[in-house]
Amino acid sequence: MSENLKNIIINALEDIKAVDVVTITVSSLTDVMDTMIIASGNSHRQVKALANNVLSDAKNAGFFPIGVEGENNREWILIDFGDVVTNIMLPGSREFYDLDRLWSLRPENTKRIAGEDIVDYQKADQ
Repeated sequence: MSENLKNIIINALEDIKAVDVVTITVSSLTDVMDTMIIASGNSHRQVKALANNVLSDAKNAGFFPIGVEGENNREWILIDFGDVVTNIMLPGSREFYDLDRLWSLRPENTKRIAGEDIVDYQKADQ
């Protein structure tokens, strides 16, 4: 189930041209979720559009969020589907909170999505 949802979310983000999409497997770090997806939008409007597209595509596939936070300020919108949590952020917020590094205690669990290729997070930064 979460693999299908994860693919739906990634496709929805890519449809609206999300920047620097990363998936992190966090099941070994927490019981709260299995996967965290982090993406950036270049403006408040794009962050909101990305979140709306994720919600729309997920609902169309039969997945409904437990909660959505941050829709009003559109600087960081969190969409919680239980097993999969999506964070859509402006670049400044993403850099400040640094969720990528915070949750990537085990780099082998982190994948950066580059177009249709999934590349190793560590190698992508080199």
